[in-house]
Amino acid sequence: MTPTQMPEKAFPVSWDQFHRDARALAWRLNGAGPFEAIVTVTRGGLVPAAIVARELEVRLIETICVASYDHTRQGELKVLKSVAPEVVRKGGGGGEGVLIVDDLVDTGKTARVVRDLLPNAHFATVYAKPMGRPLVDTFITEVSQDTWIVFPWDSGLAFQPPIRPEAR
Repeated sequence: MTPTQMPEKAFPVSWDQFHRDARALAWRLNGAGPFEAIVTVTRGGLVPAAIVARELEVRLIETICVASYDHTRQGELKVLKSVAPEVVRKGGGGGEGVLIVDDLVDTGKTARVVRDLLPNAHFATVYAKPMGRPLVDTFITEVSQDTWIVFPWDSGLAFQPPIRPEAR
């Protein structure tokens, strides 16, 4: 599959829908805190983390930079930047009182790496797939494992063919 081809089961998400879903995540998380800090998994977690941070009035935002996808193919996972030691030490160590935010948990590879660094943190994603779902504490929408979520920052306005092609 080339980067311009869409997977068969694509789930496009608009900016409006993503914002609503990220705010819904913040509503759900409101009772789970308070949180001293947010660790966002870059790049996908940056947008929902900004929305959640605003809604929950969290000012300390840290990143963990992980690369695992090349367009639509998941490859070898690389931690490009880890979490600052002072954030890991929160709550006596292990990330107690820290909220981890990402856009999606897919296979769980990235989530496992982050969980190992912050085992006591609360992990939240906007979307979850079945393989990764057990690794997160809170999420908004579950999609099937074979669905590709097309995030608004990865798309533009274009014709979308019908799900069921015309009979020939």
